[in-house]
Amino acid sequence: MAGPGFGNRGGGGAAKPARTPLQRFFYWSAVLAVWGLIFLVVFFAVFARGLPDTSALYDIDRQPSITYLDRNGALIATRGSQQAPPADLEALPDYVPAAFIAIEDQRFYWHPGFDPIGMTRAMAANMRAGRIVQGGSTLTQQLAKNLFLTPDQNMRRKVQELMLAVWLEMKFSKEEILALYLNRVYFGAGAYGIEAASQRYFDKSAKDLTVGEAALLAGLLKAPSRYSPVSEHERAAARATVVLDEMEESGVITAEQRAAAVLEPVRVSRTLATQHAQYFIDWLDEQIRGLVGEPTEDMIVETTLDLTLQTAAERNVRRILDRDGSRGVEQAALVALDGDGRVRAMIGGASYADSQFNRAVDARRQAGSAFKPFVYLAAVEAGYTPETPVVDEPVRIGNWSPRNYSGNFIGQTTLANAVAQSTNTVAAYVADQIGRDSVARAARRLGISSRIGLEPAMALGAVEVSPIDMATAYDAFANGGRRVEAYGISRIRTPQGRVIYQRAARDAAAGQAINNPSLYYMNQMLRGVVSSGTARSAAISGRDLAGKTGTTSDYKDAWFVGYTGGFVTAVWVGKDDNTAMRGVTGGGAPAAIWKGFMEAALPRLNVQPIPNGPPMPEGWVAPDPVGDLIGNVEDPYGDSTVLPGGVDPNQGVPYQPAPSDQPRRDAVPTAPVRRDDPPNQNPEPTAPPEKENSPLFF
Repeated sequence: MAGPGFGNRGGGGAAKPARTPLQRFFYWSAVLAVWGLIFLVVFFAVFARGLPDTSALYDIDRQPSITYLDRNGALIATRGSQQAPPADLEALPDYVPAAFIAIEDQRFYWHPGFDPIGMTRAMAANMRAGRIVQGGSTLTQQLAKNLFLTPDQNMRRKVQELMLAVWLEMKFSKEEILALYLNRVYFGAGAYGIEAASQRYFDKSAKDLTVGEAALLAGLLKAPSRYSPVSEHERAAARATVVLDEMEESGVITAEQRAAAVLEPVRVSRTLATQHAQYFIDWLDEQIRGLVGEPTEDMIVETTLDLTLQTAAERNVRRILDRDGSRGVEQAALVALDGDGRVRAMIGGASYADSQFNRAVDARRQAGSAFKPFVYLAAVEAGYTPETPVVDEPVRIGNWSPRNYSGNFIGQTTLANAVAQSTNTVAAYVADQIGRDSVARAARRLGISSRIGLEPAMALGAVEVSPIDMATAYDAFANGGRRVEAYGISRIRTPQGRVIYQRAARDAAAGQAINNPSLYYMNQMLRGVVSSGTARSAAISGRDLAGKTGTTSDYKDAWFVGYTGGFVTAVWVGKDDNTAMRGVTGGGAPAAIWKGFMEAALPRLNVQPIPNGPPMPEGWVAPDPVGDLIGNVEDPYGDSTVLPGGVDPNQGVPYQPAPSDQPRRDAVPTAPVRRDDPPNQNPEPTAPPEKENSPLFF
């Protein structure tokens, strides 16, 4: 049954020849290519879902910027996003774009949007380190991320970044991609694009950048805050050197150009270098929202700050902090106001980069003897005069007995001398006699906003105040007795000139807070503090100056608040942790800062002598020193129950004598109060230090 060939596989034809190795290679390559193509189609279909709309390529979505100008129109700072007009790539020096290519993407002109070599190198480096130490993104990938994607680090975003980079390379030329990159990348400090960054950091156009400046900007892109030339200048300089090395290795610059760039100092904009002005800007930021609401458009804020004075303040604060650092002087605050309350300079701490806490506005520290002028203002309003005789001797008020810094008592003296020498016993006794509630009202009337307790130690400054409050309160002594409110914003407008807010004249109107002769007496006595008292070190030859020092117990806080005609400056030094400095008094570091600042400021301000203030009451006669010394002291207001001329009732209530049917506190008591022997004023050296809360102020 079997025919020929039946059961013979090769019957009737030859066997199919086996594929050669080359044929097998092409066959499987084709199979893999088909499946690879299918995989890629599915892969990209999955990851392409959710890709952003690339039609928004030229749209700029950013927060409104707020530009702050000083009183002369100089730029202080810009908060929010700053977008300058795009820079023309052809107008830039060749080394500017080359610096970015050298450090970010040396194969930029040869890859198709992603760099397999760079990605492989980065993966190997990261695997060796066990963490991400190197990135493999090209300049085009960075542009895609900045334009379209979020900074999230995940596989989906990375694949989308690759897809968009390839799309950019297909749509634009290399020059167009580079121009887009340089004009859209973020350089820190609120600056987007090379032109904005050049203006922000160097006060010049990008076409005028030097080799060193271009290297510094290129180095910023790795981490703008970490390599900021403002707050991290050493790290920024080191990074710029790395960029210069890469530029030389790539042939962008010669060895001679690199050496010249290293030797030529890169000067950061004076505006950004004035970092302490950022405390002032922070203070205004909070107020702007209250004045105009949340910004919806770019704004220009015209401020009261004087950058020249601000620079002088920063220089002198830094000088004294360096000088007295070994004595524990770690922090400082300074506020300078003109006679209308305009803030001309503000220092909120030793370093804004290290701490943004504004000690000039937000810190509350014990005032020490810098609070005593409010005691003596209430006293002169009650009838005391500078020549009123007082006695420096031990005094006890309840269970409390104040001590003098010297530990000694000089006996009978005048009120003026007690003010000049900051005698504690006299201040405590006078406050007790006229009523500490009168002292509190006087302080509140002049601008102290903190809580003021009525315990006996209040008279010696056991009150926590801020430097801006102290400057505000003392301004009434400097400007003729008017109450002021410290402010820093004059006008807010758009870049096109539309006014959003204008400080009205009624906002600046101030009521009379101190009348004469009280103002005359206070200025007379506070001049003595500078001419012959505890602030002699602050005296400036040929200037009419007055003020008061303050130092708290255990040297935790030291103050000097001084003024001349229409200009006052309050200075505080201390530590944030409220621990003691080493023997630092108000006549030391604070007075030194104040004097250095005022010596620089006064010629620029062209200030006048301290004004006399309102007219004297009719019939007023200057006190007779001889008569006062023999005890013939009379109330210059006689039996009147109100001060002549009155004090603006909206600004506070002056001291009022007790009604006639109640016992009257005499300006100088006819019968001595109880004065018990105080505790030993000079304990043995081995005795433990005093830990009581009552302050030792001077």
